[in-house]
Amino acid sequence: MTIGIIFVVLSLVLLIFLAYKGISVMVVAPLMGLVAYAGSTVFIGGSGHFFATYTEVFMKGAGTFIINNFPVFLLGAIYGKFLEVSGSADAIANFVTGKLGSKYAIFAGVITGAILTYGGVSLFVVAFAMYPICAKLYKEAGLNKRLVPATITLSAFTFGMIAPGSPQIQNAIPMRFLGTNAFAAPLLGLIAALLEFGLGTIYLSHKAKVYEKKYGKGYGEWTENLVDRSRDDLPGVFVAFLPIIITLVTNLIFSRIVFPNYYDGAFLETEYNTTLQTVYGTWSLIAALIISIIVCAGLNWKRFGNHTKTLSDGVNGSFLAIFNTASENGYGTVIATLAAYGVIAGGITGISSNPLIATALGTTIMAGITGSGSGGLTIALTTIGDQLIEMANARNISLDIIHRVAVVACGGLDSLPHNGAVITVLGICQMSHKDGYKDIGVCTVVIPLITAVVCVILGSLGVC
Repeated sequence: MTIGIIFVVLSLVLLIFLAYKGISVMVVAPLMGLVAYAGSTVFIGGSGHFFATYTEVFMKGAGTFIINNFPVFLLGAIYGKFLEVSGSADAIANFVTGKLGSKYAIFAGVITGAILTYGGVSLFVVAFAMYPICAKLYKEAGLNKRLVPATITLSAFTFGMIAPGSPQIQNAIPMRFLGTNAFAAPLLGLIAALLEFGLGTIYLSHKAKVYEKKYGKGYGEWTENLVDRSRDDLPGVFVAFLPIIITLVTNLIFSRIVFPNYYDGAFLETEYNTTLQTVYGTWSLIAALIISIIVCAGLNWKRFGNHTKTLSDGVNGSFLAIFNTASENGYGTVIATLAAYGVIAGGITGISSNPLIATALGTTIMAGITGSGSGGLTIALTTIGDQLIEMANARNISLDIIHRVAVVACGGLDSLPHNGAVITVLGICQMSHKDGYKDIGVCTVVIPLITAVVCVILGSLGVC
């Protein structure tokens, strides 16, 4: 068993190292999954069913994730592309930065990205949209470029994901397992979001002073190609914000009013082996995104140019995001089948009878193993979800609190160097891990872990 655990850790270390070197996780993830499998089988006298492990375990794990979550990835990417091409993202960014000015460049950058993220824009799309905005803003303010990747990740990877009502995938996944909705434990979620925002912004402001002292005031000598966008054809602020507002409002209406009160889902159990409570949260999000896409297209029809290309680009943009995440989920699925993982999972639920502690540890560890908050969250809830529900019911703890703690906790170790989104952001910024990851790690690993601890404490006290 010890050998198996060693190989699990070894596979994770190699996965992080190779991803750090820039090798695609779609290639590395299955290979490292087989390394972990080899340690738990071949080297302790078992059979080496490598092909079966790849096709029947890894690919099924990746495929299940795609089946459950592709509509949200697809619609989120299309929605984000529509906001980008219509000029809405630029209009929002210009409005925020214009009101706050270069003196508050970091705050403006974080807020702009957070608005897009909370509005439902895919974090990958946010990264592409935010890079030129942050680059120009930081040049004007005389801030070092090393802050740009951390600003993007703080705004797109942290508090916008965990805030109550967020349409992002991390906030959607627990709904299927726990029967909750996107607004679960709103007070706890608000506290967590404010904590991550506050600590992250304070840290970046401090690092700006550190870099100025070390490298001098200014952006630094970085080679990059940025295209200046004209502001003449941008939509008005109201038109730009309207799709985002509609996303939030319609999601709330469908999840809190329409589906729970006016939709007869009795057929789901007999015909589809599921329940309305399990799926209506996801359905609400899908409906909200579809309506927002239609509104955005209708208000900005003439700005789109080639409408077919815009739609195709949005569709294509969803593929890399979901396949990177699905590959990491496949790796985690292989790990979850190993006897060594059984020891780890058993140890997690056995550490404490408090389901909030078990939830936080389980999602954090699996997110770290998979390099994916959504993938780790899915695997954790799949493997120990039933135990968590039983533990919560036994201690009269609301599943809404379990939902919020799981969402917060999965956003810590997921952002280790092998995370696909981290690699994407650094690539967009044309920076190496050496130049940009330290600040990313503080904003997306250290601070979320602190927040998770706070949420466990507050949730145990009944804050919901």
